[in-house]
Amino acid sequence: MADKLTAPLYAADGTAKGDVSLDAAIFGIEPNVSVMHQVVTAQLAAARAGTHSTKTRAEVRGGGRKPWRQKGLGRARHGSIRSPSWTGGGVAHGPKPRDYSQRTPKKMKQLALRSALSARAADGQIRVVEAFDWDGPKTRKAADLLKAMESGSKVLVVVDRTDTVANRSLRNLENVIVNGQVNPYDVLWADTVVFTSATLDAVTGASDYSVGDEDFVKEDAGRQSPVAGKEVPSSPTPDPSEDSEPTADSRQPTADSDEAASAAEEEST
Repeated sequence: MADKLTAPLYAADGTAKGDVSLDAAIFGIEPNVSVMHQVVTAQLAAARAGTHSTKTRAEVRGGGRKPWRQKGLGRARHGSIRSPSWTGGGVAHGPKPRDYSQRTPKKMKQLALRSALSARAADGQIRVVEAFDWDGPKTRKAADLLKAMESGSKVLVVVDRTDTVANRSLRNLENVIVNGQVNPYDVLWADTVVFTSATLDAVTGASDYSVGDEDFVKEDAGRQSPVAGKEVPSSPTPDPSEDSEPTADSRQPTADSDEAASAAEEEST
């Protein structure tokens, strides 16, 4: 993890204003490619409508009687003209409405987002704008600003949803996504990610993105419970010094056992 991360800071007119520090816990970790792939796959799956539908042979209109008798005509036997093998018949194993969404753990989403932002920060593709303090929506000024920042062909601009000037100025530009929140897919799609000072502070202080050892189940010498970071209490070892109930093998012989032993000796003599 990098100790010092910075991103160039610009004014609304494209003037360079120096650098701004980036939080190393968010922009400076080692990207986890497998987690990013799983989260992006789940995000794309959740975007599917899942409204596709076909009719089975039971749902197609018609075909209520057998088209001809079973034998004697020299033709193949059929029971319905709405069989999947007939034109106009039902569809066998066709798609039905379904939900494609996948459940993704919250910490996995956070790790994927931090990994994507760290990958862009490592490539030097993070830009920060102080504020879009224009008098009104100006698409020309927005295009000039992105050009001055050398933002590349595909840009993600993270602005506040209430900032109407920025949203209206950027929404008509080609290959520019204006979003009020940041997600792994948009970050990986864009060549450059542009924040404002307000949204950068919001991303940095939104929640705790740190992932510690307690978030994973470790296999140590001691047994671990399914709950991460908590050991399973082992069964207590009995203390020999404590009094315990004697077992059947350790009990003293009773009077009945003595009488039985003496009777056995008399019979043997």
